[in-house]
Amino acid sequence: MTTYLRYELIRTFRNTRFVIFAFAFPLVLYLVIAAPNRHEHNLAGTGISAPLYYMVGLATFAVMTGAVSSGARIAAERQVGWNRQLRITPLRSCSYLVTKVVTAYAMALVSILLLYVAGIALGVRMSAGDWLEMTGLLLVGLIPFAALGILVGHLVSADTIGPVMGGMAALLALLGGTWFPITSGFMYDLARSLPSYWLVRASHVPIGSTGWGSLGWLVVAAWSIALIALAARAYRRDTRPA
Repeated sequence: MTTYLRYELIRTFRNTRFVIFAFAFPLVLYLVIAAPNRHEHNLAGTGISAPLYYMVGLATFAVMTGAVSSGARIAAERQVGWNRQLRITPLRSCSYLVTKVVTAYAMALVSILLLYVAGIALGVRMSAGDWLEMTGLLLVGLIPFAALGILVGHLVSADTIGPVMGGMAALLALLGGTWFPITSGFMYDLARSLPSYWLVRASHVPIGSTGWGSLGWLVVAAWSIALIALAARAYRRDTRPA
């Protein structure tokens, strides 16, 4: 597993196009939006600085899309038969899935750190407790998205994986309140049943969010367990001998 994980990390970070899209796009977007407003300390009357508000919002979107995008690499491997080839090696199914999750987390951590550095450069200041709580909840909240990426990667072909993954990430971000607050009505009830809503809540700890509470932990745990089980089943079915 250690050898395969090292190979997977090297292969992922050597993919220039993927790295540029995964890291540079959210970072450049943040700088374009936040830099001109770096001296705005009361965005829309919220009492929150613009660099902080946009940093946490883009952190949510970046880690979500980064985790889900693991499905694209899996779909490409399926197309050339690489995952079937792995079945004749000593690598166990659980080790394969863990490797994909760890790789997704590595991508997410780099995205988070780049946005944090950019935010600090633009004047974002928070207590150590807020930094740690936000980062910890973001990492926990990524579990169902990493599993979702693996699941879809084993269900969708390489030709269609791009639009499917992009559409899913955009829809989950929209329904989870990434781009605008959802506070009441049917949309609020729907949002609270989705892991993306709690990922957004995690990123909003520095701007007044109270964290998750029991409901948030329950929703994230339920989605994580269900998607991990489905991802493992999809992998076993996809690599079953003909």
